Parts: sequence; C-alpha cells; structure tokens
Amino acid sequence: MPRLLFLVSSAREMTLADGSPYETGYFAEEAATPYRRFTEAGLDVVVATPDGRPPHADPYGLEPIFHIPDEDEDFLGSITRTFAPDVDDIRLTLHQFTALDLAAARRIVLAMREAGTPTEEARDLVTEAAHAAWRQDRNLGDVLVEDGLAGPLSREGVDRAVQEYRAASRQISDGLAAELAAIPGFREPRDLSAMTDAEVAEFDAVFVPGGHGPMVDLADNPGVRRVLQTLQGKHSTIAMLCHGPAALLAGGGRDDGQWLFEGYRLTCFTDEEEDQTRVGKLGMPWYLDTALKNAGAIFDDAPAAWVSHVVVDRNLITGQNPGSSDAVADAVLKSLAVL
Repeated sequence: MPRLLFLVSSAREMTLADGSPYETGYFAEEAATPYRRFTEAGLDVVVATPDGRPPHADPYGLEPIFHIPDEDEDFLGSITRTFAPDVDDIRLTLHQFTALDLAAARRIVLAMREAGTPTEEARDLVTEAAHAAWRQDRNLGDVLVEDGLAGPLSREGVDRAVQEYRAASRQISDGLAAELAAIPGFREPRDLSAMTDAEVAEFDAVFVPGGHGPMVDLADNPGVRRVLQTLQGKHSTIAMLCHGPAALLAGGGRDDGQWLFEGYRLTCFTDEEEDQTRVGKLGMPWYLDTALKNAGAIFDDAPAAWVSHVVVDRNLITGQNPGSSDAVADAVLKSLAVL
C-alpha cells in the first residue's frame, strides 16, 4: 500500500504585520478530513512535523462557524443559487456565512412547517429573507422578524431554530477536536529533520494541510526542501491544501536555476479570502497567493471565494480552501490508484 508523509506545521504563533503575536497552527478540518480519508483507504500514513513537536490546532479553525452540518450547507446552497440569474454573480463573504446565520435557513423552514406553514411557502419566505440578509448585510433572524417574513414563528421560535443550528455546528466542532486529539501521530509525530534521505525516499506522496502555520515554519525549511526535491525527482504525488502550498516556496531550484514548481498551475487560499479572515483583518505579514505568483506559479483560483476548488498539474495537487478538503483527498487517492 502507498506510503504517505502527512506533514503538519508545528507552529503555534505567527507575527502580524504590526509585529504583534497571533496564535495559529494547522486548520482542523483540513487535517482531519484528509487524514480520515487516507487511513480509511488503507494508506500507510506517517505524521511528521518539521521539528517533531506536536502540531497545534488553530482555535479559529475549531470555531463552530466553520463546521456547518452538511444538510444545512446544502440547503443554504439551494437558497443562495436563487439570488442572481448567473450563479457566478453570487459571491458570499466569510462575514455573511459566519455573522448572518444564513446557514440556519433549513432549520427555520422546518420550524415553520411544524407550525403549519406549507413547505413551499416556508421556503419562499426564508428565501426572500435570506436574499435580503445577503444584500443588506443583516442577520437572517432579524430580517425574518422585522420584515414580517417569519410566518407563524415568533421571535423566540426563530431564535430556537437558529440555536439548534448553532448547537449542531458546535457538536461537529467538538467531535473534530476529539478526533484529532486521539490520533497517535498528532500526539507524537515524527521529526522530519531527523529522517534520513533513505526514509524520505520511501514515501510515495506528501500531503500538507493548511492553517497559517505553514507560512511560519514550512515556507523556508530545509527539511521540506529535501522532501520536495526527493519526491519531485521521483514524480511522486505532492499535495497541499489552503495555506499548505506555502511549503512549495521551500522547494528550491531545478537544474536550470528556476523554482522547482516554475510554470505549474496551482491554487491556494487567495488574497481575497485572506482579507476576510480575522487574522487578515488584523494584518498579514505576507500573502500566500501573491508569493506563489511571484515565485513563478500559474495561479488558478475558483470563480468565487470560499467554493471548493482543486487544481491538478502533473504530480502536483493543490486545493484552495477548507471547503476543498474532500476533493483534495479524492485527487490524492486517485493519483495513488487507490480510489
């Protein structure tokens, strides 16, 4: 069975543009989802960090806002697709996802239906309210109540539905934290710097999850350079997700003097997405998508922020954001002929 190096940042802090410290690490979903998929497929997965220290989950990535239940996220997608004639014109920001309770739409429709409103009527009311919330930057619950779109629900009824959605997200988040804490390799990872060249050459693939950590300790790391040079020389799978492609900057040069990944099509967390995050608003020390373009990458991002997007160019697999976790895992498994 193929042997995969699961390389995780061990950074716990990054320095912002103003010189202040900010707690960081790896992004939980981007590590847990691919790890689960890889082990379930039977890959021989070896977890390592640059220095052998246990990786640290960024607390921001464990907030419930990033863990919407699938059924609620799918329902929200069916609602937001009605906001504009062309789906490419529908752009949702992280603020709209996390602050406006739009993902509670399904729970509110169900509450209306239980109160006697026909399903289609309930859906129409919530769609109108969600559109107004998106367009006017207002909370979905406020729009429903203040604009007379709550049907038979009182303010308390709307709030109960929203709280039900939030509790479900918290349950997913807590479960994810527990799942990661139980992984032996995350408690006691291998030390990449102590691996021999022969050990590195045994891997058939490397995968790097994101979070801002890779920008701290993977982007200019000699151990990472050794892994990339070795696997690139074998044409082995090199896969990275979200901020994980920061590790590509450590790749060094080719025989012709160009960057190791010069001219490769790839993606990563975009500057547009970065500016919407909490840390982005505080002030990033540098931007990953700009750095990769400057290094020589052909950048290929999705038509809109926050949608799943994966780019495969030869042996290099990159994913744009946390929502791309499953798709990146699929691409890795296909490249290794186990899917």
